[in-house]
Amino acid sequence: MSLETVLFTKLFRGEPVESIAATATQLGFEGIDLLIREGFQVTPTEPERISDVVSLLQDAGLRVPMATTDITDPTKAPTEAIFRACADAGVKVIRLGYWKYDPSVGYRTLRDTARGHLEEIAAIAAATGVKAAIQLHGDTIHASGSQTALLLEGHDPTMLGAYPDPGNQVVQEGREDWRFTFDVLEPWLCCVGVKNGGWFGGQVAESGQRHWWADWLGLADGMVPWDDIMGFLVHSNYEGLLSFHSHYEVPLDQVIDQTRTDLNYVRRMLEAKVGTPV
Repeated sequence: MSLETVLFTKLFRGEPVESIAATATQLGFEGIDLLIREGFQVTPTEPERISDVVSLLQDAGLRVPMATTDITDPTKAPTEAIFRACADAGVKVIRLGYWKYDPSVGYRTLRDTARGHLEEIAAIAAATGVKAAIQLHGDTIHASGSQTALLLEGHDPTMLGAYPDPGNQVVQEGREDWRFTFDVLEPWLCCVGVKNGGWFGGQVAESGQRHWWADWLGLADGMVPWDDIMGFLVHSNYEGLLSFHSHYEVPLDQVIDQTRTDLNYVRRMLEAKVGTPV
């Protein structure tokens, strides 16, 4: 088994790279999932900065095996430049953006557009040696494993990968049996998003319909059965990334404390599952 824990840098908006490195190292992460987005430490319009930022993180003892982008239509971003910069910096996986669902356009048109984009992206991935990954996310045409598999079908898993995110599936609309998600995406599996959440009953409308709302929770407290999933990953010999998404809407110091708790929980689960029967 070879699992690598990486910290997604979305929680560090406005923070210097040195602060990210110090925090991630102190928490005990092995690496970084570097967000490339406007307003963050690296922007899509400055791919030349990727190498310098990765070097700073590596100097702190952190690997940078993956980066996250908003790339969908490769003609609307410096896609090849970003992939080549990541390749030069040793980044092996790039998470793509979201193909949003729009009922006024219709699923089949959106699917065909996405598959056309993915053909172009797969060619860039092949040319640069950097795999592109689709994350399961709400409000998209890839919210579930079954939806995502339809986009990946026929593609080389060394060029395009799948990025299941059980937390997103629980609090968004992509919910399905987690075993099915991992089964249907197995050929393309390269990264797993790590977070948890749950639903809570709210006010009853005048119609009599109760409204519900979702929130992010600590890994041990939400609806995703991470103890079972970690056991599955261990016994299926998953060799990939675990990207921790600390989307807690609280002050940064509190986010960091909860992230430490989350990482310790996952490490305890992984240690407990090694050597136990399937």
